[in-house]
Amino acid sequence: MRKRSTAGAPEAVASSSGSEAAEEELFAAEQRLGGDHPAAEPAWSDEEDALSEADEEDSELSSSDHEKESGADSDSEASSAVEDSPSDDDELDTAIVELAAGRDAEDAEAHPPVATPNGDPAGELQIDAGSDSSEDDRPPRNTIGQVPLEWYKDEQHIGYDRDAKKLIKQDRKDKLDTLLAQTDTKQGLRTIYDEYNDEEIVLSKDELRLIQRIRQGHFPDVEINPYDPEMNWFSDDKEIMPLSAAPEPKRRFIPSKWEEKKVVKLVRALRKGWIKRSSERNLAVQEPEAYLLWADDGMATDRTATGLSYVPAPKTKLPGHEESYNPPREYLPSEEERNAQELLDDEDKPEFTPQAFDSLRQVPMYSSFIKERFERCLDLYLCPRSKKKRINVDPQSLVPKLPKPQDLQPFPTTLLLRYTGHTARVRSISPDASGQWLASASDDGSVRLWEVRTGRCTRTWTLSGVIHCVAWCPNPGLSLLAAAVDTRVILLPTGTGTDEAQAATSQTLRQAQVASAGPGTPIATWQAYESEGVTISHRAPVSYLTWHAKGDYFASVAPTGNTQAVLVHQLSKHTTQNPFRKNRGRVVRVLFHPLKPFLFVATQNHVRVYNLAQQALAKKLIGGSGSITSMAIHPGGDHVIVGSEDKRLAWYDLDLSTKPYRALRYHLHGLRSVAFHKKYPLFASASDDASVHIFHGMVYQDLMTNPLIVPVKILRGHEMNQFEGVYDCAFHPTQPWIFTAGADGCICLFTN
Repeated sequence: MRKRSTAGAPEAVASSSGSEAAEEELFAAEQRLGGDHPAAEPAWSDEEDALSEADEEDSELSSSDHEKESGADSDSEASSAVEDSPSDDDELDTAIVELAAGRDAEDAEAHPPVATPNGDPAGELQIDAGSDSSEDDRPPRNTIGQVPLEWYKDEQHIGYDRDAKKLIKQDRKDKLDTLLAQTDTKQGLRTIYDEYNDEEIVLSKDELRLIQRIRQGHFPDVEINPYDPEMNWFSDDKEIMPLSAAPEPKRRFIPSKWEEKKVVKLVRALRKGWIKRSSERNLAVQEPEAYLLWADDGMATDRTATGLSYVPAPKTKLPGHEESYNPPREYLPSEEERNAQELLDDEDKPEFTPQAFDSLRQVPMYSSFIKERFERCLDLYLCPRSKKKRINVDPQSLVPKLPKPQDLQPFPTTLLLRYTGHTARVRSISPDASGQWLASASDDGSVRLWEVRTGRCTRTWTLSGVIHCVAWCPNPGLSLLAAAVDTRVILLPTGTGTDEAQAATSQTLRQAQVASAGPGTPIATWQAYESEGVTISHRAPVSYLTWHAKGDYFASVAPTGNTQAVLVHQLSKHTTQNPFRKNRGRVVRVLFHPLKPFLFVATQNHVRVYNLAQQALAKKLIGGSGSITSMAIHPGGDHVIVGSEDKRLAWYDLDLSTKPYRALRYHLHGLRSVAFHKKYPLFASASDDASVHIFHGMVYQDLMTNPLIVPVKILRGHEMNQFEGVYDCAFHPTQPWIFTAGADGCICLFTN
């Protein structure tokens, strides 16, 4: 019996006589095959190695043709020797089967199976008989599933087995050891490395045959017949009943509209010459018998082989009076000019200097002729060309067509009245809701009440301090006037209007005086003013006042008030509120939206629109380079005009963008005031250049139509005083008239 040895392990002793008998039968079969057979080589470790080597011999029998093509002479001779003796191959297979059966019997006796609670033998892998997966033949050791192997590249193990034990990484062979193993033993040629399970797998005979069939383009399974007879599922016989008993659709009995459109398109193409008939195409291909040799201009529309249009070379400049042999004297340079030209650099010198000759025969040869021709050829060869279409446009057609000012009447054009009486600059004016009375505030500390049609001053209030603003209550049921004097806001009864309005005004002020007797708020203090008015004290000087459209709320602006720069007062409840905890920038103007609960707050650079109902910022309008000085809202509420110190009037469309829709620069100095008319499509701007510009601003109900803005008139009625012009302007509530207040101390009324 042959000796069995292992690498680095003691010799193994057979455990039973059955295995020794099987081994002797295998050895006898090998002796019958001959000593040159690879199975007769020594160094078998145990019965498993014998079984694998026998399987290798069988695989070599099936792949002998492939080894002949690869050029392995020794392997091909051995395989050819085995092919000549098919009886030896059968004996070897019988020996391998008996050996395997003997080992299975020994293992069954040494280790009897233990039943599991389910009744299956323990330790056996249950394989589904109906499964065609190749994973059932060799179950994976690693149970990590779809986890990437990159996560284990820095670990000593590669995963876990079925018992949740770590699979320690094995030492990999380098390429030299792998090459030697493939050269020494034929088993290394069919050994592959399984990266997932970290083990080397020796391909079996069936697997090699499977791979060989796939590489040859055959079906992997031998039992598959690619030439099965075709099964005719449908017969060619015409049946009585159709497949579908549905009625014929209507579209099969009417002409197709898509075909009609296609025919119309083809007819149009034929009529316009887009599609040519064969005869026309043949005529177009024929070349003309004669053509113009120098017809560069006529070839501008032709196409070259690359599909690009031919661009003729630009023509040179024709000679003028300077190039004449006897030019006029004014073209000839003087001695001083010639000396100055010689002192210039070569790059700055003129290319040609005019000279005078008595006759054409005395003209010498042009010295730069060859140089200029050469540069011309270089320009034509190297410089790219491009066609520029010259369009003859009438400059008058570029001017927008605006309607004539005569067609946009009525608007104020003529100075009708001057209201004089103030001894200092008039800072603010405000007409009442009926348009019969006008209130004005001046630096002389007085508030005057004027009758509009007569220009008569009916009443004067002398207030201690500079009056910055005056605003009439828009409620027609109250005859009330608010004035901003230093740090106070004074509410004064005017005594105008009906008896009911005067009584309602007196009752409102009397209730405010009674409420002011209680403890005041830390924001503002309501107090009685003399016997008939009410004063509201602030912490900072008040510069501007504005009323809500209903006449119950009014807001005051104190630019230096920090967190209390904007205060909202309620007349009916005699209370004051601070809507903002912090103001972003120096507040200049505040206005109420005429229809919605919005509050417009204008700082020096931006205009912020706040939603008072939601207590949130709705929109932020971006200003220009100059500081904002004034602001007005269109009666519809969707458009805003803003005046600034950079002489610009900006029109904002709130539904369009946060940037100005139109910027108008017509004034010579900064703007002081802007205003919208409540009924007519008019707006105005007042500036320090002592002029007032009247514009026609029509806003359409159609959102797709842009507003029409046309300047119609420039009004001049004031004089500049210390570089100050018109301080304020206000439209009449019912007529196309405008009131202006200037630094010269007078008030003007312009009518149509």
